[in-house]
Amino acid sequence: MTLTVVILTKNEARHIRRAIESVAAVADQILVVDSGSTDDTVSLAEGFAAKVIHNPWRNYATQFNFALDHLPDGTDWVLRLDADEIVLPELAEEIAAKLGGLNPDVAGIYVSRRMCFLGRPIRWGGVFPIRVLRLFRAGRGRCEDRWMDEHILVDGPTVDFHGEILDDNLNSLTWWTEKHNAYASREVVDLLNLEYRFMKHETVANLRGGQQAGVKRWLKENIYARLPGGSRAFAYFLYRYVFRLGFLDGREGTAFHVLQGFWYRYLVDAKLHEVRRYMEQTAQIL
Repeated sequence: MTLTVVILTKNEARHIRRAIESVAAVADQILVVDSGSTDDTVSLAEGFAAKVIHNPWRNYATQFNFALDHLPDGTDWVLRLDADEIVLPELAEEIAAKLGGLNPDVAGIYVSRRMCFLGRPIRWGGVFPIRVLRLFRAGRGRCEDRWMDEHILVDGPTVDFHGEILDDNLNSLTWWTEKHNAYASREVVDLLNLEYRFMKHETVANLRGGQQAGVKRWLKENIYARLPGGSRAFAYFLYRYVFRLGFLDGREGTAFHVLQGFWYRYLVDAKLHEVRRYMEQTAQIL
């Protein structure tokens, strides 16, 4: 079984070597899709024998699907890995031991994903580990056509691996907040599309499948999205920080839960309100 690891990059010189080294023992090929790096990302990736191709950035979904359309010949399985992530040794060993022996009907594999924030593992708040579909057979999976929080959709049964991927971004907090400011704008697009359907709507939302990603998306689209803007961000933060014991993650964890669990969610609602107000003032209907 030939495994190609797909990594999307832009100015990831700080992370790319670490990501590639974490999969070196199991990857037959590494495909890096770069969207205009001005640092040493490309040369570092090529130094590790990765195949680097270039494509202008629109959003994660279109960039990842572009990668799927340009997989090296002979690819049997695809592993989606962000540049700031690491495949932990236990997962690498599991891939090596199990991938070739899976039933041919199996289309995808769920793994766990954890996160470090400001150097501290986040263990509380009910958000980690996240079960994510990151391994799938070539030709049987595509990324959801969304602007934010995109997942892989596969056309067949899935199985679970127990190993983990670690998200450990080494950039500054300024970089993190700027990234999430952009994320908030992208999420507003998806929220408006949920209501007005001005674009194709793809979603993993599913209560019957029992998969964490499907259940969380269903709750987000059918319950959270219908709650009053602003107050829902505060309620979500209380749930994570108090009821799911997020305060046990220490000072760095408090920063994470406040920023990602409240500030970001409130920023999304504020931007959504801004767009709706503009629509009312200009009498525009999407």
